[in-house]
Amino acid sequence: MKKVKVYHYEAFSDIPNMGNPAGVVLDGETLSEEQMREVAEKVGFNETAFSLRSEKADLRIRFFTPGHEMNLCGHATIATLYALKTKGLLGDKLNLTIETKAGVLPIEFTSDDGHYITMRQAEPRFQEFNGSLKELAHSMGIEESDIETELPTLYGSTGTWTLLIPIKSLSAFKRMVPVNKLFPSVLKEMPRASVHPFCLETYDPNAHMHARHFSSPFSGTIEDPVTGTASGVMGSYYAQYIEKEAASLNLLIEQGQEIARDGRIRVSVKGKGNVVEITGNAVYVNEFDVLI
Repeated sequence: MKKVKVYHYEAFSDIPNMGNPAGVVLDGETLSEEQMREVAEKVGFNETAFSLRSEKADLRIRFFTPGHEMNLCGHATIATLYALKTKGLLGDKLNLTIETKAGVLPIEFTSDDGHYITMRQAEPRFQEFNGSLKELAHSMGIEESDIETELPTLYGSTGTWTLLIPIKSLSAFKRMVPVNKLFPSVLKEMPRASVHPFCLETYDPNAHMHARHFSSPFSGTIEDPVTGTASGVMGSYYAQYIEKEAASLNLLIEQGQEIARDGRIRVSVKGKGNVVEITGNAVYVNEFDVLI
C-alpha cells in the first residue's frame, strides 16, 4: 500500500466548506496515471489536481475526476496555485505558466499573499447542439418552457466541453434535479460533455450570471459547485450572444447557492470573446492521507 498526502482546499470562496472543493497532491511525480485516478476516486471530489515538473512551463498540473482525467479544471488550478504559493513553494513569483492538456496557460497572482489568482483559459470554441430541448429539460428535472429559446443552446469549451443552456428565470434552478445517466443520449454530438444551465437573473445584485453545473456520468460525480472552465466559456458566450458590442467585459458569475456552496468567479473577456481569464481565491480546509 502507498500513502498519498492530499490537501483539501475550497476554490472561489474564502470560507471553508463553501465554494468548490479540490484535492491537491503536491508530489505527483511519484504516482502513475492510474494511481492518480485511484487517488481522485478515493478523495471523491469533483477534481483532484496533481502538481508535476514541466519542461515547457513553470509547472505542470494534471486533473482527475473519480472516473477519468480532464484536460483542464479551473477550480483545481486555483486551489493548486494557492497551495503552492501559501506554502512558499513558488517564492516571490507573481507571474508564471502552467502546462495542462489544454495547452500552456499564463497565471498571475493579483495579490502578494496569493489570495487572488488569475488564469488564462484556452481559446473559446463553440459547437451547435441539435438535440431535443424537451429531452434536455427532462434530464435536468425541469420543463422545456423553462429554456430560453431567444438565445442559443450551444456546446462551449475553454479547455473542457460543456453544454451551455440559457434558462428564463432563477426559480427553475431550485427545481432542477439532474438525471446524469440520461445526458449521453441527449448530447448526441458530444455524449461525454457536462451540462451547464445559466440565467441572467441572480441572487447577488452585483452578479451578471447565475449557473449550475451537472457532471457527465463518466466523471463519477453529480454536480460541480462552482465551475471555473464553464464560467470562462460562459463569459465568451455573453460577449458573443448577449453584449455583442462591448470591446471587453468584466463579469461576476455566481454558482452553488442551491447546494449551500455559494461561490463567485470573476471573468474577464477581451478580443470579441476570444481571450478569457478567470480570477478566484481559495482557502485551506484540511489534509488527509489516502492509501492506494
